[in-house]
Amino acid sequence: MKQVLLVEDDERLSTLICQFLIENGFAVTRLANGKGLIEQVKRSPPDILILDIMLPGENGFTLCRNVRSFYQGPLLFMTAKNDDFDQVLGLEIGADDYIIKPVEPRVLVARLNALLRRKAPIITEASKSEKLCFGQLVIDSSSRTALLQGEDVFLTSHEFDMLWKLAETPSTLVERCTLYTELIGREYDGLDRSVDVRISRLRKKLKDNSQHPYRIKTIWGKGFFFVADAWDD
Repeated sequence: MKQVLLVEDDERLSTLICQFLIENGFAVTRLANGKGLIEQVKRSPPDILILDIMLPGENGFTLCRNVRSFYQGPLLFMTAKNDDFDQVLGLEIGADDYIIKPVEPRVLVARLNALLRRKAPIITEASKSEKLCFGQLVIDSSSRTALLQGEDVFLTSHEFDMLWKLAETPSTLVERCTLYTELIGREYDGLDRSVDVRISRLRKKLKDNSQHPYRIKTIWGKGFFFVADAWDD
């Protein structure tokens, strides 16, 4: 059974979500706030973490920043605010996806399953070699790690998947819609910025130029491509 850690202060909503998730084959641990969250995740890392944003004490954004310093698994935000600022901010600080309240249980399960599917190692022709090497960047699919200039790059599970997807076909366009269907788990609707935010996070971690990226380039209106010869410095 996949282990879910749910942080939600609304007891009624938390109970309903737990019941539905249990009925669909998940094991659920509940917290009413962020107190003890760090210790809980370190002691028993869940397969997926669900965080409400508006919580008593430290809010979901703060908790996400703190937990992302060591937790690499999927993280889903629940938010009652349907505005781009909250959604983009959540993704920028480390969330993998978000869902708007009121939560439709079947949509929640679909989002969780999509996130968990991406946690498994990617099996492709390129991944059979286990490692991709570009100058001072080494990406290892067996350990799901990346080294840049000899130093570990801390990547979440979904950031690693994004990097591998781009790097397995270097200097070749990877279409935006492909990234959504294969990595996000849903069709691109023309408004969703999840992929763009993940690309932005990758650029920061891989020391790319955020204003004029030269390692992971954007082809406007089409997609992205990984530049094979941009990793020598």
